[in-house]
Amino acid sequence: MSEFRFEVIKTCPHTGARAGILHTPHGDIETPIFMPVGTQATVKGLMAKDVDELGAQIILSNTYHLYLRPGHEIVKKAGGLHQFMDWHKPILTDSGGFQVFSLSKLRKVTDDGVEFRSHLNGEKHFITPEKCIEIENALGADIIMAFDQCTEAGVSYAEALEAKRKTKLWLERCYNAHKNPKQMLFPIVQGNMFKDLREQCVQDCLPYAKCGIAIGGLSVGEEKSVMYDILDFLNPLLPKDQPRYLMGVGSPDCLVEGYARGIDMMDCVLPTRIARNGTAFTKKGKLVVKNAAYKEDFTPIEEDCDCYACRHHTKAYIRHLINAGEMLGAELLSIHNLHFLLKLAHDCREAILNDRFPEFKEEFLSHYDISKSKF
Repeated sequence: MSEFRFEVIKTCPHTGARAGILHTPHGDIETPIFMPVGTQATVKGLMAKDVDELGAQIILSNTYHLYLRPGHEIVKKAGGLHQFMDWHKPILTDSGGFQVFSLSKLRKVTDDGVEFRSHLNGEKHFITPEKCIEIENALGADIIMAFDQCTEAGVSYAEALEAKRKTKLWLERCYNAHKNPKQMLFPIVQGNMFKDLREQCVQDCLPYAKCGIAIGGLSVGEEKSVMYDILDFLNPLLPKDQPRYLMGVGSPDCLVEGYARGIDMMDCVLPTRIARNGTAFTKKGKLVVKNAAYKEDFTPIEEDCDCYACRHHTKAYIRHLINAGEMLGAELLSIHNLHFLLKLAHDCREAILNDRFPEFKEEFLSHYDISKSKF
């Protein structure tokens, strides 16, 4: 019997929201969830124990970056990512496809794979679907992504169609190359903002989706309303007995709206990235702590927040740290921001289980200033 299994515990009859449990070799994951991103085998600025204590159930690491540095063979010799970074809960690795394709001036795409130059030293590399799976197998994450071609918002129909064709071609090759039963391969639905291509790509993915499916190519420059429309369209097309993972999306309003449309898993670098820039999530929207307005503000980032930063420190102190270039400032804001999103995901799950998700969503969004959600 597979070590991977997904149970839907409760669904919301008025939205697509659902609560479930994903069973994996490194533990159970209660969905819906937010996954902190540990791009280079670390959630920036935090120790593994810090992320664990925040309540994270699974973290994401990046195949592209770990392939370039320190190299997947070194991670394999260390015993895989779990041992290498001392994280013993589930891990997900992306395929590196988004990073490869975001380096548009440095790569050449063919049916065989992608030739690109390292952003570190300009060295030339060639990644095939088989090579991608080799790297991900060596890294040893519980959930791995198929190699796909992502396109940015605004591309032509012909370009989106060609990317979808390669995504299907590469998915079959990834599936055939993948042999480790302790890792679950998720196919990725592409198709840009064209609904017919999205529907075709779902059909392409279904034969290869054994316990999970991902949605890529959103939050790539389009308006949020467009993303929500695509998610509404995809919701009835996706398997109901498998977790759905929306890739690279993580602002608070997007979490709530995504879960309402049947999404179970989401990730983003946003909480730690904006922390390094002196910005915090709050229930009312973003708060730029580094601004002069908080120089003498001796209150916590959020009054009713029980994260370490809010229990022990004030805006004035954290502002001082950020503006003085002290790394503790970014660490405290990272703790707060990750706590905020992890608690939001938990609260959404509780609302689903208690048959009050529509009310929870309406209440949250009524207080959250969308104009302050652009980061």
